[in-house]
Amino acid sequence: MSLLDKNRDSVLGLFRIVVGLLFACHGAAALFNVFGGPHGASPRLWEWPGWWAAAIQLVGGVLVLVGYDTRPSAVICSGSMAYAYFSTHQAHALLPIENGGEAAAMFCWAFLLIAAMGPGRWALDQVPARNETRPEVSLTRH
Repeated sequence: MSLLDKNRDSVLGLFRIVVGLLFACHGAAALFNVFGGPHGASPRLWEWPGWWAAAIQLVGGVLVLVGYDTRPSAVICSGSMAYAYFSTHQAHALLPIENGGEAAAMFCWAFLLIAAMGPGRWALDQVPARNETRPEVSLTRH
């Protein structure tokens, strides 16, 4: 067993954390004009699709970052990037390198991988719920 195979969950957890952080920063930049600001005009409140895309980036990125409801969050993030790619970038040229859609394509596939593989280590999804029933331990001998 290779070193990477032994540390698969740790590497996947780090990958999820980095992708979620970058995505959340992208959304925060668009919504709040931080981290260098948006890459274009700031979206107006409730404006489709700009404001909604930025909100999905911020909220979805944070959920993936901390590993809470990771798989459904990653599916939504992946879908939003697929929508962004095909609705915004694809009309300009065929390839992402030609149409400026590299980030959308990479985020789309990265989130799809997270959705398929799971959160890895260090995810809130792995913390047992308080009301989770635990098996009873019998103190009597049988």
